[in-house]
Amino acid sequence: MHESLCEKDKVQRVVARLVATSPAGVNLLLIGGFRYRLLDNSQRMSVDIDYHWGGDLEAKQSELLSLCRRTILGQVRRELGYEGSASGKTGPDADSPKVKFIDLRFWNEDLQFEIPLEITQIICLDPPTIRTAGGTVHATPSDADLIESKIIAVLNRPFLQHRDLLDVFLYGDKLRSDSPARLNHKLASIGIAPETVTAKLKDLAAHTDYHAKAIERVIEEQMEEAAGRQLAAAGGGRAVLESVLSLLKRCCSL
Repeated sequence: MHESLCEKDKVQRVVARLVATSPAGVNLLLIGGFRYRLLDNSQRMSVDIDYHWGGDLEAKQSELLSLCRRTILGQVRRELGYEGSASGKTGPDADSPKVKFIDLRFWNEDLQFEIPLEITQIICLDPPTIRTAGGTVHATPSDADLIESKIIAVLNRPFLQHRDLLDVFLYGDKLRSDSPARLNHKLASIGIAPETVTAKLKDLAAHTDYHAKAIERVIEEQMEEAAGRQLAAAGGGRAVLESVLSLLKRCCSL
């Protein structure tokens, strides 16, 4: 495990705690890989922090950016010794109406790293739930909505993020008996046709070497060492890919 990722994990925990305890964090739902890391003790370390917000994304981005500059950067400096900066992400990939970003940068004499903070919208069929970590209350989607959102990300991203496949492997047991019907409803509501799903799964099956190696890079770079060794002994990226493919075919009625 890279030292920078371990340090990033420490900073992420401070950021998430301060967001959760601020007015800007009310009804903001923690999602994604860091939610699994913080609230479910995932052995995969995340590279960013993701939130679901049901309202105006640009307004929430502005509110969180103000919180970062006013409170979070100073607290990270006091607790962990990192200087920092925060800015709204600009450029072609920042123009989407469905996602907004804040670029957080931290550095000291030895390390420098970025923690993207993403505000987006996922489809939630269940009410939000409340979870705690270290005495801090975090709002988050249901386990079913979260793992279903991971599957939708696998099927819908223009460029596949192989960390999503690893999270589906780790938390596929959170799917419910009615998740296939729920997923069909969600996919239809965002305009993902069955043909698109079939094409994505065929690509995963047709290029197993490429996808297995990409999963193994995520395991090497982001998994805790003991977990990475366990996965390697059990077949590594190829075993993860085969398991996820089987799960996706069942969930998507293919």
